[in-house]
Amino acid sequence: MKRLAILADLHANLAATLAVHQDAARRGITEFWVLGDVVGKGPRPREVLDWTQAYASRVIQGNWDARVAGASHRPQDLWPRSKLTPDQLTYLETLPYGIEEQFGGAWWRFVHASSRGLFHRLYPHSSLSDQIEAFAPNPQFGLVQYADALVYADMHEALLLDVEGRPLINCGSVGNPLDSTLPCYLILEFDETGPGYSATYVRLTYNRDEEISAAETSGMPFTREYVTELLTGAFQKRRARTGEV
Repeated sequence: MKRLAILADLHANLAATLAVHQDAARRGITEFWVLGDVVGKGPRPREVLDWTQAYASRVIQGNWDARVAGASHRPQDLWPRSKLTPDQLTYLETLPYGIEEQFGGAWWRFVHASSRGLFHRLYPHSSLSDQIEAFAPNPQFGLVQYADALVYADMHEALLLDVEGRPLINCGSVGNPLDSTLPCYLILEFDETGPGYSATYVRLTYNRDEEISAAETSGMPFTREYVTELLTGAFQKRRARTGEV
């Protein structure tokens, strides 16, 4: 039985990332796959990226990873960019778009946001045609198989749907959950002798006070919005305020 811990949307939240690592290790899981958005939003981008490079066996690019690496130049991109080394920024910039692997004879696809682009969102309420299209090949991003199952992130909400017999699974968010205040990760278990699998969501408490303190002393932009999201699990729009950089 192959067991994977699927993490995503860590968003530079070190306390939550370490809590998930410790929980997975307690369960005997040693293989971590990270589906993007390692950095951005939170106060400790270098530390969380260090963890990812040390422990994750597979990592794909998220939209925030691309932005921080240079795709855009908002205040919330520039601050974490200033905390990373040139080698780390190159690492983020060159992460692969997705993963396609066969488990038990079925093709599983792992992407951050969707199969159509880093900045194209696949919502729970997306049309059936959009959901079906998500399983189709998209060679420009190296997605060459017709997927039997799709695992993605980006929405910060755990989700498991059946799309005409194909699993559509969102792994939830470790560092910035927006369907709860508790970090969430996904455990996938595959039977190597057949197409069967199990999907288990894990939510856990963590040292949120430590993370809030780190944010409040970091000098990062939009601290108020970030802390509010940690406390409420509700998305906060970010608008530049006078005097904030």
